[in-house]
Formats: sequence, structure tokens, C-alpha cells
Amino acid sequence: MTECVAGSLLKGEVERSICFVQSAESMTIDDQKEQFSFAYVRAVAAVARIAVSEPAVDDDSVDLLFQQRDGGGVVRSPRLEAQVKCTDAAVVTATHVAYPLKKKNYDDLRATNLLVPRVLIVVVVPDGLSDWVNHSEKELAIRKCGYWLSLSGEPPFQNVATRTVHLPRSNQFTVVHLSGIMQRIGQGQKP
Repeated sequence: MTECVAGSLLKGEVERSICFVQSAESMTIDDQKEQFSFAYVRAVAAVARIAVSEPAVDDDSVDLLFQQRDGGGVVRSPRLEAQVKCTDAAVVTATHVAYPLKKKNYDDLRATNLLVPRVLIVVVVPDGLSDWVNHSEKELAIRKCGYWLSLSGEPPFQNVATRTVHLPRSNQFTVVHLSGIMQRIGQGQKP
């Protein structure tokens, strides 16, 4: 099955069509969201000069590991672990992004006895797959935005499968914010 979407680029550029060929072996939309969110996070980290790696197995709610060489603080080579999610269905208000997080992930991220601090990163994307990326010779635009939150020390919850967490919209996952997080960790502080 082939799906084509017509769209226009920047002002003065020609209209183009994007075609996706789907077969039985194609990635699911959830696979695409995961890969897209990892690419978004890796792009931010690359510009911030922070190395990113991926654990061989994700059984502890850790998708990506960040490490900054030296760091210039009291902690040499600060590290950060992250659970990364992607959604086109987040409830976005003027102050926060609401995201339903599975209990297992919530419990793994709220722990206080971790050697390496952890954060949740939620990448919000447009509804239409063809709107996630736009590119030309002048720019590569990745839509929409990622947000981060530390759940360390949050209270437990019972009898439900998910908990809605509220990521402040001021916590955009940007080069400046990631650099600040790593600097705080390097000073022995929380993210």
C-alpha cells in the first residue's frame, strides 16, 4: 500500500509529495515515534556536545544515557539516564504537557536511591506523520517539541495502571536546558 501526501515547502519553493510505501514488514507508528523521539533527543545532545548511548536492554525504564566529558564540576563526567516517550495525543495547556505514564516507568523514574539521575523526556509530534519533518537546502525542521521532567522523590500510587504526569512547558528539551541539567549534575545537584 502506498500513501502520498501533498504539501508545500517554504515560500517560493515548489510543492512536493511525500509517499510512504507500507508493507507487512513496515515499522509501526509506535516504532516510528520511538525512532523519531530518539533522533530529536540525539540532535539536541549533539549540539550540546554531550555523548548519547543506548543500553542493550531497556528493563529499567532507561532508553538513553547521556555523558558529558569532564564537565568542570565537583563530579567528573556527569551522567544522566532518560526514559523517552513520543506522542501525538498529549494534552497541552498554557503551562504544562499532560502525559499518561505507565506505573512501572513512573516507579522506576521516581526512585531516589539511584547512582545516576533520571528524567522523563516526552517528545510531542503533530498528528500527521508527514508534518513531523520538513526539509530543504536551507533547513531541517523537526516538529514539534520535547519536554523533560525529573520524577525523583514523587509519591507512589496504587490501583491504577498509569499516572498522568505534568511536564512544565518551560522545561523544553533544548540545548540550553540539557547543558544546564548536566551542569547541575556536575555540581552534585539534581537535574
